[in-house]
Amino acid sequence: MELAAAASEPATGELPAREAPLEARIWYATLLTRVRGLRPAERLLAGEETVAHGPHRPEAQAARLLCEAEIHLAGGRLTEATSAAEAGLRLASQAGNRGLPPRGHVVMAVCSVRSLDLTTGLLYANRLRDAALLGQENLMPGQCVWAAAQALEARDGMESVAHLLKGILHDDVLTRELLLSQPAAAPWLVRAGQRLGDADLAERTVRTMSRLALTNRSFRSVQAASEHACGLYARDADALEAASARHLDPWARASALEDASRVRSVRVPERDRAVDLLRRAAEAYLSAGASRDLARVQSRLRELDDHGGRPARSRTRVSRLTDTEFAVAELVSQGLTNGRVGSQLYISPHTVAFHLKKIFRKLDVTSRVELARSWNRILVEERADRPAAAPETDFLVRPSMARQAG
Repeated sequence: MELAAAASEPATGELPAREAPLEARIWYATLLTRVRGLRPAERLLAGEETVAHGPHRPEAQAARLLCEAEIHLAGGRLTEATSAAEAGLRLASQAGNRGLPPRGHVVMAVCSVRSLDLTTGLLYANRLRDAALLGQENLMPGQCVWAAAQALEARDGMESVAHLLKGILHDDVLTRELLLSQPAAAPWLVRAGQRLGDADLAERTVRTMSRLALTNRSFRSVQAASEHACGLYARDADALEAASARHLDPWARASALEDASRVRSVRVPERDRAVDLLRRAAEAYLSAGASRDLARVQSRLRELDDHGGRPARSRTRVSRLTDTEFAVAELVSQGLTNGRVGSQLYISPHTVAFHLKKIFRKLDVTSRVELARSWNRILVEERADRPAAAPETDFLVRPSMARQAG
């Protein structure tokens, strides 16, 4: 990190001082993004000429766009992340660069899965698999495997990716690169181990994440990821709530709230608290555009709370849909059958058909084909009215917090 910071500073040996190369600033911005220093990362990329008309080589333009995509994804802005990744991938393809695309493919796979676009998620999961076979993922192999595993798990269940997860944890390079770069990865792996009944997977993740937290005390994202993973493993709701407060990544923050709710819901006296945590998780997932996670939380809320706890949605045309109807519409628009939609949303095919009738009436469409044709246009209304994200907290751990973390 120190070397990247030094390389990104202007050269002061000459008058006037020369601006640091764009490539050096992109490198440092990428590293900052991995530890969720999003504001300084954005400042490093700011002030350049418009990418489309700038003087830089196409590879540098592509790298900048892909870095911006990672920043947007880390900030919970899925639509912006997707747009920047698509633009960066186009430039990388035009330049014939084979090393950059995996970065964009990771962003596209993760964004697609979180937004319930499973068809696109699987497309990019396959591209990540192909990149691995060709040895093109050398800069971020752990993230490539993790992103592909999420897309495959969304389609085929956790058992289908068990071999990939074991592969990550038995390779120290893959493990360190992934766990330091993605605050949500360690909790996701612990959760996977618990669902698979694989104690070794969960234990290895917690051990490795704890070691990384000890050697990277300055970075708040690493401390939050460790606290989250350990809290999950120990089923410690207080630790999970503390991890949520410490997380800088909006999606990771929401998942910690969801995990804390799951732990508290086991005890009847804590059921009201569990519902409150789940409502907060639903609001956070909705703000981040994470439709798949929102659908899961809403299903759980229906079990815990007779009133459903539906988070407020912006007052657009699509606001007439309930959250379950919204999720059903997204999946049906991708061509999924009622059975496939039901398996994703944890409801029966009969219930999917019931929701579809209401969706057709509310959106004034008459068939699945018409819904698929008009759905993207309808979503524009939803996304244009989405509230702005909250200001970012400092990504570094200050001395008082460092003492707490230790």
